[in-house]
Amino acid sequence: MTPVAVFVYNRVDNTRRTLAALMQNTLVAETDVYVFADGGKDERSWKQVNEVRSYLHELEQNHPFRSLTLVLRPENYYLERNIIEGIDYVLQHYDTICVLEDDIVTSPYFLQFINDALTTYQDDPRVMHIGGFTNLEISSMNQSADGVTTPSPCGRAGEGSAFYFTPHMAGWGWATWRDRWQQHFHHFQSEEEALAVLTPEDIDAIQYGGVFPCLKSLKKNPIPWDCCWEIAIRKAGGLCLYPTHTLVRNIGLRNGTHFSSSRLLQRYAFDREPLQHPVPVTRQTPAVDPAIEDLFREAIRDWGIRYTWLGKTLRWFYHLVKH
Repeated sequence: MTPVAVFVYNRVDNTRRTLAALMQNTLVAETDVYVFADGGKDERSWKQVNEVRSYLHELEQNHPFRSLTLVLRPENYYLERNIIEGIDYVLQHYDTICVLEDDIVTSPYFLQFINDALTTYQDDPRVMHIGGFTNLEISSMNQSADGVTTPSPCGRAGEGSAFYFTPHMAGWGWATWRDRWQQHFHHFQSEEEALAVLTPEDIDAIQYGGVFPCLKSLKKNPIPWDCCWEIAIRKAGGLCLYPTHTLVRNIGLRNGTHFSSSRLLQRYAFDREPLQHPVPVTRQTPAVDPAIEDLFREAIRDWGIRYTWLGKTLRWFYHLVKH
Protein backbone atom coordinates (compact mmCIF):
# COMPACT_ATOMS: atom_id res chain seq x y z
CA MET A 1 0.00 0.00 0.00
CA THR A 2 1.43 3.36 -0.99
CA PRO A 3 2.21 5.74 1.92
CA VAL A 4 0.70 9.21 2.11
CA ALA A 5 2.82 12.30 2.75
CA VAL A 6 0.81 15.27 4.06
CA PHE A 7 2.43 18.71 4.04
CA VAL A 8 1.08 21.24 6.52
CA TYR A 9 1.98 24.70 7.76
CA ASN A 10 -0.20 27.09 9.74
CA ARG A 11 -3.85 26.42 8.86
CA VAL A 12 -5.25 24.26 11.61
CA ASP A 13 -8.85 24.20 10.34
CA ASN A 14 -7.80 23.14 6.84
CA THR A 15 -5.42 20.56 8.29
CA ARG A 16 -8.21 19.07 10.40
CA ARG A 17 -10.55 18.83 7.42
CA THR A 18 -7.86 17.34 5.17
CA LEU A 19 -6.91 14.65 7.67
CA ALA A 20 -10.55 14.01 8.67
CA ALA A 21 -11.40 13.26 5.04
CA LEU A 22 -8.31 11.09 4.65
CA MET A 23 -9.39 9.09 7.71
CA GLN A 24 -12.67 8.28 5.95
CA ASN A 25 -10.90 6.58 3.04
CA THR A 26 -11.56 2.90 2.48
CA LEU A 27 -7.87 1.88 2.71
CA VAL A 28 -7.03 3.99 5.73
CA ALA A 29 -6.22 1.06 8.07
CA GLU A 30 -3.59 -0.22 5.62
CA THR A 31 -1.93 3.13 4.97
CA ASP A 32 1.21 4.62 6.54
CA VAL A 33 0.91 8.40 6.86
CA TYR A 34 3.74 10.91 7.22
CA VAL A 35 2.94 14.51 8.17
CA PHE A 36 5.64 17.08 7.41
CA ALA A 37 4.84 20.18 9.46
CA ASP A 38 6.76 23.30 8.42
CA GLY A 39 8.09 25.76 11.00
CA GLY A 40 7.09 29.39 11.43
CA LYS A 41 8.59 32.51 9.90
CA ASP A 42 7.95 34.83 12.84
CA GLU A 43 6.21 34.97 16.22
CA ARG A 44 2.72 35.25 14.74
CA SER A 45 3.16 32.34 12.33
CA TRP A 46 4.77 30.17 15.04
CA LYS A 47 1.63 30.62 17.13
CA GLN A 48 -0.45 29.28 14.24
CA VAL A 49 2.09 26.53 13.55
CA ASN A 50 1.93 25.41 17.17
CA GLU A 51 -1.86 25.20 16.97
CA VAL A 52 -1.45 22.82 14.03
CA ARG A 53 1.13 20.79 15.92
CA SER A 54 -1.05 20.58 19.01
CA TYR A 55 -3.78 19.04 16.85
CA LEU A 56 -1.28 16.65 15.27
CA HIS A 57 -0.09 15.45 18.67
CA GLU A 58 -3.70 14.79 19.66
CA LEU A 59 -4.20 12.82 16.47
CA GLU A 60 -1.02 10.89 17.15
CA GLN A 61 -2.68 9.36 20.21
CA ASN A 62 -5.78 8.16 18.38
CA HIS A 63 -5.90 7.60 14.63
CA PRO A 64 -7.08 4.89 12.20
CA PHE A 65 -3.92 4.78 10.05
CA ARG A 66 -1.58 1.81 9.91
CA SER A 67 1.01 4.22 11.27
CA LEU A 68 1.38 7.98 11.72
CA THR A 69 4.78 9.67 11.67
CA LEU A 70 5.17 13.37 12.45
CA VAL A 71 8.14 15.26 11.03
CA LEU A 72 8.25 18.68 12.72
CA ARG A 73 10.53 21.12 10.94
CA PRO A 74 12.59 23.19 13.44
CA GLU A 75 12.46 26.27 11.20
CA ASN A 76 10.59 27.56 8.16
CA TYR A 77 11.60 25.33 5.24
CA TYR A 78 9.11 27.01 2.89
CA LEU A 79 6.76 24.95 0.75
CA GLU A 80 9.22 23.82 -1.94
CA ARG A 81 11.93 22.57 0.41
CA ASN A 82 9.42 20.94 2.74
CA ILE A 83 7.74 19.03 -0.09
CA ILE A 84 10.86 18.04 -2.04
CA GLU A 85 12.77 16.85 1.02
CA GLY A 86 9.66 15.14 2.38
CA ILE A 87 9.11 13.22 -0.86
CA ASP A 88 12.77 12.20 -0.95
CA TYR A 89 12.55 11.00 2.67
CA VAL A 90 9.52 8.79 2.06
CA LEU A 91 10.93 7.39 -1.17
CA GLN A 92 13.98 6.16 0.71
CA HIS A 93 11.67 3.57 2.25
CA TYR A 94 8.91 2.97 -0.34
CA ASP A 95 8.59 2.44 -4.08
CA THR A 96 5.60 4.81 -4.37
CA ILE A 97 4.25 7.90 -2.67
CA CYS A 98 0.95 9.78 -2.49
CA VAL A 99 1.17 13.52 -1.76
CA LEU A 100 -1.42 15.79 -0.13
CA GLU A 101 -1.11 19.40 0.96
CA ASP A 102 -3.04 20.78 3.92
CA ASP A 103 -6.05 21.95 1.91
CA ILE A 104 -6.98 18.86 -0.11
CA VAL A 105 -10.18 17.11 0.99
CA THR A 106 -10.41 13.66 -0.55
CA SER A 107 -13.23 11.36 -1.57
CA PRO A 108 -13.51 8.15 0.50
CA TYR A 109 -12.33 6.32 -2.64
CA PHE A 110 -9.30 8.50 -3.37
CA LEU A 111 -6.72 6.11 -1.89
CA GLN A 112 -8.31 3.15 -3.65
CA PHE A 113 -8.04 4.91 -7.01
CA ILE A 114 -4.44 5.97 -6.35
CA ASN A 115 -3.32 2.50 -5.31
CA ASP A 116 -5.15 0.78 -8.15
CA ALA A 117 -3.58 3.11 -10.72
CA LEU A 118 -0.09 2.77 -9.23
CA THR A 119 -0.38 -1.02 -9.35
CA THR A 120 -1.92 -1.18 -12.83
CA TYR A 121 0.70 1.05 -14.47
CA GLN A 122 3.76 0.33 -12.33
CA ASP A 123 5.58 -1.35 -15.24
CA ASP A 124 4.74 1.32 -17.82
CA PRO A 125 7.25 4.20 -17.51
CA ARG A 126 5.17 6.36 -19.84
CA VAL A 127 2.78 6.92 -16.94
CA MET A 128 4.64 9.17 -14.51
CA HIS A 129 1.94 10.79 -12.41
CA ILE A 130 -1.41 9.72 -10.93
CA GLY A 131 -3.78 12.52 -9.90
CA GLY A 132 -7.04 12.61 -8.00
CA PHE A 133 -8.07 15.97 -9.46
CA THR A 134 -9.23 16.81 -12.97
CA ASN A 135 -9.06 20.25 -14.57
CA LEU A 136 -11.68 19.37 -17.15
CA GLU A 137 -14.99 21.12 -16.79
CA ILE A 138 -17.00 18.28 -18.26
CA SER A 139 -17.78 15.52 -15.82
CA SER A 140 -16.91 12.56 -18.03
CA MET A 141 -16.33 11.43 -21.60
CA ASN A 142 -17.74 8.99 -24.10
CA GLN A 143 -15.73 5.87 -24.81
CA SER A 144 -16.00 3.71 -27.89
CA ALA A 145 -15.67 -0.05 -27.98
CA ASP A 146 -11.95 0.20 -28.82
CA GLY A 147 -11.28 2.36 -25.76
CA VAL A 148 -10.93 5.69 -27.58
CA THR A 149 -12.13 8.59 -25.44
CA THR A 150 -14.03 11.51 -26.98
CA PRO A 151 -16.05 14.38 -25.55
CA SER A 152 -19.76 14.17 -26.19
CA PRO A 153 -21.28 17.00 -28.26
CA CYS A 154 -23.04 18.54 -25.29
CA GLY A 155 -19.93 18.46 -23.10
CA ARG A 156 -21.33 15.77 -20.83
CA ALA A 157 -20.13 12.24 -20.48
CA GLY A 158 -21.26 8.87 -21.35
CA GLU A 159 -20.65 6.22 -18.74
CA GLY A 160 -17.77 4.44 -20.47
CA SER A 161 -14.58 6.22 -19.44
CA ALA A 162 -13.54 6.41 -15.81
CA PHE A 163 -10.13 8.01 -16.41
CA TYR A 164 -7.94 9.58 -19.11
CA PHE A 165 -4.33 10.50 -19.90
CA THR A 166 -2.71 13.89 -20.53
CA PRO A 167 0.81 15.37 -20.28
CA HIS A 168 -0.55 18.11 -18.00
CA MET A 169 0.35 17.72 -14.32
CA ALA A 170 -2.06 18.74 -11.54
CA GLY A 171 -0.74 18.70 -7.99
CA TRP A 172 -3.91 18.55 -5.90
CA GLY A 173 -3.66 15.05 -4.46
CA TRP A 174 -1.28 13.00 -6.56
CA ALA A 175 1.09 10.05 -6.58
CA THR A 176 4.13 8.71 -8.38
CA TRP A 177 6.76 5.99 -8.34
CA ARG A 178 10.27 6.28 -6.91
CA ASP A 179 11.93 5.45 -10.23
CA ARG A 180 10.00 8.15 -12.13
CA TRP A 181 10.63 10.83 -9.53
CA GLN A 182 14.31 10.10 -8.95
CA GLN A 183 15.09 9.72 -12.62
CA HIS A 184 13.32 12.80 -13.91
CA PHE A 185 12.58 15.41 -11.22
CA HIS A 186 14.98 18.34 -11.01
CA HIS A 187 14.38 21.47 -8.96
CA PHE A 188 15.57 24.30 -11.15
CA GLN A 189 17.38 27.11 -9.37
CA SER A 190 16.71 29.82 -11.92
CA GLU A 191 14.48 30.69 -14.86
CA GLU A 192 17.48 30.57 -17.18
CA GLU A 193 18.35 27.03 -16.08
CA ALA A 194 14.79 25.81 -16.68
CA LEU A 195 14.33 27.50 -20.05
CA ALA A 196 17.64 26.05 -21.25
CA VAL A 197 16.10 22.55 -21.33
CA LEU A 198 12.97 23.67 -23.22
CA THR A 199 12.48 24.19 -26.93
CA PRO A 200 9.98 26.74 -28.25
CA GLU A 201 7.73 23.77 -29.06
CA ASP A 202 7.99 22.55 -25.46
CA ILE A 203 7.04 25.98 -24.13
CA ASP A 204 4.06 26.23 -26.46
CA ALA A 205 2.85 22.75 -25.50
CA ILE A 206 3.25 23.26 -21.75
CA GLN A 207 1.38 26.57 -21.91
CA TYR A 208 -1.28 25.30 -24.33
CA GLY A 209 -0.53 27.95 -26.91
CA GLY A 210 -0.35 30.71 -24.28
CA VAL A 211 -3.73 30.26 -22.59
CA PHE A 212 -2.01 28.71 -19.55
CA PRO A 213 1.08 30.88 -18.82
CA CYS A 214 2.38 28.61 -16.06
CA LEU A 215 6.03 29.18 -16.96
CA LYS A 216 5.78 32.65 -15.44
CA SER A 217 6.28 30.72 -12.19
CA LEU A 218 9.91 30.23 -13.22
CA LYS A 219 10.53 33.84 -12.17
CA LYS A 220 9.72 32.95 -8.55
CA ASN A 221 12.38 32.20 -5.97
CA PRO A 222 12.30 29.39 -5.16
CA ILE A 223 10.73 28.02 -8.33
CA PRO A 224 7.55 26.05 -7.51
CA TRP A 225 8.13 22.31 -7.35
CA ASP A 226 5.06 21.55 -9.48
CA CYS A 227 6.31 23.68 -12.39
CA CYS A 228 9.55 21.65 -12.32
CA TRP A 229 7.60 18.36 -12.27
CA GLU A 230 5.45 19.56 -15.18
CA ILE A 231 8.60 20.24 -17.19
CA ALA A 232 10.09 16.87 -16.24
CA ILE A 233 7.01 14.98 -17.40
CA ARG A 234 6.85 16.86 -20.71
CA LYS A 235 10.56 16.40 -21.45
CA ALA A 236 10.37 12.67 -20.68
CA GLY A 237 7.34 12.22 -22.94
CA GLY A 238 5.41 11.10 -19.88
CA LEU A 239 1.70 11.07 -19.18
CA CYS A 240 -0.53 11.67 -16.19
CA LEU A 241 -3.61 9.61 -15.34
CA TYR A 242 -6.73 11.28 -13.90
CA PRO A 243 -10.33 10.31 -13.11
CA THR A 244 -12.93 11.94 -15.35
CA HIS A 245 -14.55 13.42 -12.26
CA THR A 246 -12.49 14.88 -9.42
CA LEU A 247 -11.79 12.78 -6.33
CA VAL A 248 -10.49 15.77 -4.36
CA ARG A 249 -11.54 19.30 -3.52
CA ASN A 250 -9.19 22.16 -2.75
CA ILE A 251 -10.59 23.96 0.31
CA GLY A 252 -7.76 26.49 0.52
CA LEU A 253 -8.43 28.56 -2.56
CA ARG A 254 -9.77 31.51 -0.60
CA ASN A 255 -7.36 31.49 2.34
CA GLY A 256 -4.09 30.20 0.92
CA THR A 257 -0.67 31.82 1.09
CA HIS A 258 -0.31 31.71 -2.69
CA PHE A 259 -3.87 32.04 -3.99
CA SER A 260 -7.10 33.77 -3.06
CA SER A 261 -10.23 34.82 -4.90
CA SER A 262 -13.40 36.83 -4.43
CA ARG A 263 -16.85 35.42 -5.19
CA LEU A 264 -18.02 38.96 -5.95
CA LEU A 265 -15.65 39.21 -8.91
CA GLN A 266 -15.13 35.64 -10.02
CA ARG A 267 -15.82 31.97 -9.47
CA TYR A 268 -13.33 29.17 -9.63
CA ALA A 269 -14.40 26.54 -12.15
CA PHE A 270 -12.25 23.86 -10.49
CA ASP A 271 -14.06 24.10 -7.16
CA ARG A 272 -16.18 20.94 -7.37
CA GLU A 273 -17.45 18.27 -5.00
CA PRO A 274 -15.41 15.03 -5.00
CA LEU A 275 -16.91 11.88 -6.46
CA GLN A 276 -18.48 9.62 -3.82
CA HIS A 277 -18.12 6.21 -5.45
CA PRO A 278 -15.19 4.02 -6.59
CA VAL A 279 -13.44 4.67 -9.90
CA PRO A 280 -12.37 1.50 -11.74
CA VAL A 281 -8.85 1.49 -13.20
CA THR A 282 -8.21 -0.84 -16.13
CA ARG A 283 -5.20 -1.47 -18.32
CA GLN A 284 -5.19 0.75 -21.42
CA THR A 285 -2.49 1.96 -23.79
CA PRO A 286 -1.37 5.38 -22.49
CA ALA A 287 -1.55 7.99 -25.23
CA VAL A 288 -2.18 11.69 -25.79
CA ASP A 289 -5.76 12.24 -26.90
CA PRO A 290 -6.15 15.39 -29.07
CA ALA A 291 -9.78 15.73 -27.96
CA ILE A 292 -8.72 15.78 -24.29
CA GLU A 293 -6.01 18.33 -25.04
CA ASP A 294 -8.58 20.59 -26.72
CA LEU A 295 -10.72 20.32 -23.59
CA PHE A 296 -7.73 21.19 -21.42
CA ARG A 297 -6.98 24.27 -23.48
CA GLU A 298 -10.44 25.60 -22.70
CA ALA A 299 -10.66 24.37 -19.10
CA ILE A 300 -7.41 25.99 -17.93
CA ARG A 301 -8.00 29.30 -19.68
CA ASP A 302 -7.42 32.08 -17.14
CA TRP A 303 -6.34 29.40 -14.64
CA GLY A 304 -9.92 28.19 -14.37
CA ILE A 305 -11.20 31.58 -13.19
CA ARG A 306 -14.55 32.62 -14.64
CA TYR A 307 -15.34 36.29 -14.07
CA THR A 308 -18.69 37.82 -13.09
CA TRP A 309 -19.94 40.84 -15.02
CA LEU A 310 -18.41 43.08 -12.35
CA GLY A 311 -15.14 41.19 -12.53
CA LYS A 312 -15.06 41.49 -16.32
CA THR A 313 -15.72 45.23 -16.08
CA LEU A 314 -12.97 45.83 -13.52
CA ARG A 315 -10.58 43.60 -15.44
CA TRP A 316 -11.26 45.54 -18.66
CA PHE A 317 -10.71 48.85 -16.85
CA TYR A 318 -7.48 47.57 -15.27
CA HIS A 319 -6.02 46.53 -18.61
CA LEU A 320 -7.15 49.85 -20.16
CA VAL A 321 -5.31 51.86 -17.50
CA LYS A 322 -2.30 49.54 -17.55
CA HIS A 323 -1.80 50.05 -21.26
